Amino acid sequence: MEYFSYSVSPEIFARFPGYVRGVVIAHEVKNGPSPAELVQMMREAEESVRARVDLEKIAEEPRIKSWREAYRAFGAKPSEFRSSVEAMARRALRGDQLPSISALVDLGNVMSLRHLLPAGAHAIDLLNGDIELRFATGEEDFVAFGSEELEHPLPGEVVFVESSTNTVLTRRWTWRQGNHTLTRPETTAIEFNVDGLPPITRDEVEAASAEVAELIRRFCGGTSRIDYLTAETPRISLAP
Repeated sequence: MEYFSYSVSPEIFARFPGYVRGVVIAHEVKNGPSPAELVQMMREAEESVRARVDLEKIAEEPRIKSWREAYRAFGAKPSEFRSSVEAMARRALRGDQLPSISALVDLGNVMSLRHLLPAGAHAIDLLNGDIELRFATGEEDFVAFGSEELEHPLPGEVVFVESSTNTVLTRRWTWRQGNHTLTRPETTAIEFNVDGLPPITRDEVEAASAEVAELIRRFCGGTSRIDYLTAETPRISLAP
């Protein structure tokens, strides 16, 4: 397996000071159905959101508000395009249970709800080149999960991209994932993003990333390590 690089554009850090992306890199994992214990963790995480957040005031919750402001800054209406963590929290607050999809997907949802921050995985055994979080030119290609329709991001939108093919892996930073690197039952290698915008601190991103790594080892096995993409360290390797 060829190991590619993973970077965040310096322009992202310049526009959004204090941003940190924790990256859990795991190889030789097994992504089966979630055991009852993990599903119960997801139910408890949903309940924890109901205990902490008021649906009527969710837009003012600091960990949600920071993403709404970031989306607004690159031209996306936050009421129309909600960050993954806001969409998930709203679902929990309405009393809707998240479906159990697979161990790797479910543990990401657990972490996102527990910490109220975006968290999710990409299958790196499907990559064809280096990956980067950057501002879009508008020429990139995106096919959303569950769709066959080809889209192009708006220039200036924050996108997660496979550079060699100009394929968007996630549109609007933490909004919607594409088909290319979806976590599937046959996935054996992943990188797991844990996103922190102030007021979330580097320490909180580190704690959440450590929990992700522990849950991956517990429910999916394999080997894992943790790295961080910051203004000081904007590039890492996806090697084990």
